[in-house]
Amino acid sequence: MPPGRTQHLVVFVRAPRLGAGKRRLARDIGAVPAVTFYRTEVAGLLRRLRRAPGLSLWLAVTPDRAARPARWPKGFRILPQGRGDLGERMARAFRRLPPGPAVIVGSDIPDLGPEHVRAAFRALGRSQAVIGPAGDGGYWLVGLARTRPQPRTLFRGVRWSSPYAYEDTLASLPRGWRAARVMELADVDDGGDYGRWRERRRGRR
Repeated sequence: MPPGRTQHLVVFVRAPRLGAGKRRLARDIGAVPAVTFYRTEVAGLLRRLRRAPGLSLWLAVTPDRAARPARWPKGFRILPQGRGDLGERMARAFRRLPPGPAVIVGSDIPDLGPEHVRAAFRALGRSQAVIGPAGDGGYWLVGLARTRPQPRTLFRGVRWSSPYAYEDTLASLPRGWRAARVMELADVDDGGDYGRWRERRRGRR
């Protein structure tokens, strides 16, 4: 990455409230365990990412009424996500950032740490885009070098919450753009994901 270019890291986050968000997980394990898991994971993720030096840190928050700095940890600038599907909201976040390469990550990836973010920014030094795949066909990270105008086709036609989200996002990039791939990580969307996460956590202990 050329020196002097600000690197922007954006965490997409939902205000953790009972009955809002993580609906598939709540359906499988119950609403209270689901919101407890999400609240704990968001807090841990933001603590880890604050240790990544040299980054401009942002939280893209939904619902918009929760986008008040007093509600969130210090060190992060706050953006409301606004309306639309996930692609529309991510495209909007990219457009609103100051100049410089930018990476967006989800907030339900328990293994995500500063080293994964650094790898993504390194990849943007030689590519126009970067994606971090998840095992279910989606992805946990997407980034743009932002040395070219943001394409109008970005995220167009992506089948969200499907096994095709990763490939559809690649297809939405302009022809000739180089897209790097970084390490696969697991998100936690449903009870199966939650069970596998608990097994990994027990194994580490």
